[in-house]
Parts: sequence; C-alpha cells; structure tokens
Amino acid sequence: MNKTQAPIGLFDSGVGGLTVAAAIKQVLPNESMIYFGDTAHLPYGDKSKETIVQYSLNIAQFLLNKGCKIILIACNSASANAFEEVRTFVGERAVVLNVIDPVVEYVGNEPSLKNIGVIGTKATINSGSYSNGIQSLRPDVNVSSLATPLFVPMIEEGFIFDDISNGIIRSYLSRPELKEVDSLILACTHYPIIMNQIHRFFNFRVNIIDSAQIVAERLKFILSEKQLLNTSAKASHQFFVSDHTDYFEIIAKMFFGEKIVLQRTSI
Repeated sequence: MNKTQAPIGLFDSGVGGLTVAAAIKQVLPNESMIYFGDTAHLPYGDKSKETIVQYSLNIAQFLLNKGCKIILIACNSASANAFEEVRTFVGERAVVLNVIDPVVEYVGNEPSLKNIGVIGTKATINSGSYSNGIQSLRPDVNVSSLATPLFVPMIEEGFIFDDISNGIIRSYLSRPELKEVDSLILACTHYPIIMNQIHRFFNFRVNIIDSAQIVAERLKFILSEKQLLNTSAKASHQFFVSDHTDYFEIIAKMFFGEKIVLQRTSI
C-alpha cells in the first residue's frame, strides 16, 4: 500500500473520540480511519498514570499492526499522561499526535482570550497540561481548571438530554472556579456531545472551545507537511472496541453521521 493511503489510527477510552473522528472526516474526506474505543477500561480519567500508559501502549501496538501512518491520541487523559511514552514506543514507525497541544497553540495565538476555564477528567486537570501549556505561551491569561469526572460515565451511559445530565452539568458549571470565565475549553473529547447544554447554562455568553475541529485542522497540516496527505483514494473506516455496548453504536451513528459496524477485540 502507498504510504499516503495508509489509515489514520485514533483511540479513546470510549465514544468521545468519535467527535474528533467526525471532524477528521469533514476536513479530510479522503483519509481512512481505524478507531479504537477502549470501552472495557473506561473511564481513563480516574486511572493512574501508569495504568493509562499501559493501556495506551497496547492500543498503539494494535494500530501499528494495522499499518496506521498516524496515531492520534483522541483522549485528553491519555494525551496528558501517555503522549511521550507512546511517541517513544512508536518511534519512526508512525507519527504520533495528541489532542492537547493543538488547542494550547490555538489559545496562544488568540490575543482576545483573557479568562479561560478548562473542564476535563481528573487525570487531565491534575496533569496541568492545559494550564501550564497556555500560561507558558500567554502569561497574561487567567486559567481556571475544574475536574468534572461524572461527565464521561454520564455520557457513556446515555444520560445526555434529560434532567439527570442537566442537574450534573449545573452542579459543576456553577462552581466558583468558572464564575469569571469568558471562554471554556472542553478538555475531554466526550464533552462536545453535551456542548448545547453547556452553551445554554452560560446563556451563550461564554465562548466554547471545542478541540475536535482544531485537532482535525492540525492533523491536515501535519499530513501535508510530511507528504502523507491522501488526495485520491476513497476513504473506508473501521471501528474496534474492547467491550461491546449497545449505546456505543447508537451514539456513534449520531456523531459520526453514518452507521458504524463495531468489531470487538482484546488488547
């Protein structure tokens, strides 16, 4: 196979990374993707760094075996805790990207952003990846971080457009850490799924920064820079999970825009 026609591999702890996959499909319609949702081990956000690293390395090997030219860690918890380890492990066999650096760079190039909130899993927030990265580029910016650990299991269990999800969202977003923010980074790829509820909570007065589009555009730049951009072949996508859940298929179709056939595999 021509290297440009090799697939893009991406992984997440569950369904959240499909928000990134959907953006990639829009920005890079000729690129094939292999997605791995580690549903047997979700959520990653309350796991130790060592555990997240081990899961990530196992998945990286799986994607390498599938011949992926790029491995995108489409999970903030894994990006924050396992990026360097995965990049070292993969070496020259594939390009490794994460979903944090493109967003940090985006904020660093937006002088209008002043008071930024960051919400994510405990693993992501505790790593300081966003706050430290942003303030290294923009010392003038105020960054307020808040762990919102119930969002991922809430989404994975299908509690999205109901009183349960709205109550949890209100409980977190009304915390004093987010009182003065004018922009909010959704530092978890699951969170765009509840973006409308987040918008409504803030009465549409807060700029919501969704990483999916930013990451997709960055991926396009990297592929072009490394002469790996596929401009001819028709895209085909494969979806793997470590444990099958009926809800994954339902929400996958909702956010990827087409029916998805899941293949279960252990890593």
